[in-house]
Amino acid sequence: MTYPLTEYGFSRADVGLHNWRERPWNAWAFERVGELVPAAQVIGAPSTALPRAIDAGLLDQPFGPSRPGESLAEYLEISQTDHLLLSRNGRIIAEWHAPRAQAARPHLIFSVTKSVTALLLGVLEDNGALDVSRAMADYIPETAQGAFGDATVRDLLDMRVSLDFREDYLNRDGDYARYRRAMLWNPREDGDRQETLAQMLFTACKGAGPHGGPFHYQSPNSDVLGFLVERVSGKSYADLLSEVFWQPLGCDHGLMTVDAAGNPRGAGGLCARGEDLMRLGQLILDGGAVGGRQLISERWLADIAENGDEAAWNSGNYHDWIPGGRYRSQWYMLPRPSRAVMAIGIHGQWLCADPASGAVIVKLSSQAFPQDDTFDNANLILMERLLGIAGRGG
Repeated sequence: MTYPLTEYGFSRADVGLHNWRERPWNAWAFERVGELVPAAQVIGAPSTALPRAIDAGLLDQPFGPSRPGESLAEYLEISQTDHLLLSRNGRIIAEWHAPRAQAARPHLIFSVTKSVTALLLGVLEDNGALDVSRAMADYIPETAQGAFGDATVRDLLDMRVSLDFREDYLNRDGDYARYRRAMLWNPREDGDRQETLAQMLFTACKGAGPHGGPFHYQSPNSDVLGFLVERVSGKSYADLLSEVFWQPLGCDHGLMTVDAAGNPRGAGGLCARGEDLMRLGQLILDGGAVGGRQLISERWLADIAENGDEAAWNSGNYHDWIPGGRYRSQWYMLPRPSRAVMAIGIHGQWLCADPASGAVIVKLSSQAFPQDDTFDNANLILMERLLGIAGRGG
């Protein structure tokens, strides 16, 4: 039995693990991940909608990275955006949704999840349950058999682990394909090994150099950090996220994808509504407090904004994308003196919070390709321009 998805141009039976991250099926699937991949519920405590003071002219402003004279609204459509929200001082001043997108549904945010995972670890460090200078094997002894055991938690947080792993999103027969199968995001075929995400990553091999070297973006770091969240807290990732952020912030429900053993995808499995990511971004601007309650320390947030090793970044594999940038605790930074922090995921997911302009930006998308140089560069320009608009007050 199947049913037509008329607005998308295909039927439900057309979507499966073999194609759900590809266009056009991803426009539907990214808001319905729980139908395709096992997922734990992140229980929220829905509150009223965020306040709005919409500036109707913002979407008509020229943007133009794709073609001269192109408006912001035209670019959002061209770049396969599902939702865009821009706030200034806690009030949404611009909002755009694709015609078939549903803002009430949690949207897969891919590697924006990494930044959320690090915030959870910040809470655990604030509570004295974690010391990020210690080795991973001190907390998860099983990691001693592979690359992660003698790396510090800080090495993982800053993507400075020596790991023999190739981050190739379109790979169909190597490390990344095996990784996708272990997390249950890709179908298994005859002859494929049966393994969980933890079984694969705990035995991963170390790279040629020492830990603590150049920035090297590799998602397994963040999945191991997701395991650490659960090991240190004694709670599931989804339950801890609900307890420390989602319910106090008044967020709606969310989802966290899990593997066959219930391991969370701390690197990319969180599904969240755009407004709820706005709440999280505003929490960062408000110094980690909401309603008089300190959810995460100002110290942890200041460390993200102020630190990050430029030398490690400049010798790393993303240095030509953000020249002079930094990376700290799973967040990206623009060159100094900017204190804006950015969480970024493949297929066009963005969360940006900037204390200078008081702006928070959320962009959720279903881009055809995981990485697209044209859109990746244009989206970075978009973030900087929107921060400038917010900073000018219009």
